[in-house]
Amino acid sequence: MDEQSGDAAETGRLTHFDDAGRARMVDVGDKAATRRVAVASGRVEMLPETVALIREGRAAKGDVLAVAQVAAIMAAKRTHELVPMCHPLLLTRIEANFELDATGVAIAARVETRGQTGVEMEALTAVSVAALTIYDMVKAVDRGMTIGPIQLDQKEGGRSGRWSRES
Repeated sequence: MDEQSGDAAETGRLTHFDDAGRARMVDVGDKAATRRVAVASGRVEMLPETVALIREGRAAKGDVLAVAQVAAIMAAKRTHELVPMCHPLLLTRIEANFELDATGVAIAARVETRGQTGVEMEALTAVSVAALTIYDMVKAVDRGMTIGPIQLDQKEGGRSGRWSRES
């Protein structure tokens, strides 16, 4: 296995550091291009009154979930600009979904590509920026909102195959 492109789960090494401990971008040039999928989720907890404001479309800044959906898509596409060791990827699908309940908004993002590296960071970034956007859109009425947990729920593709939080 090439130490430049070895899978961390197989080698026990952190792939973003070279043998001298310096940060580096992983060389994925020799990896096969395969379908890669990642699903991440998160949550914004808020007062029931804030949930009602979002549900009824009464937020002063506009349609909170529509703006958060656009933010999630934009964030996934720009992950490589925000996370230093991420590769720029041609994403083939980005979905962001929201579910309101009595105490907040559940966020889910699904990101797909056909490429040489996974899209876990893109899915996590999409959820994170969607949550921050929701906070920004209604912070004037509820500064006590909390964000989290944000987590990877599943990924598939590549050398390590399929992983799911449930398994």
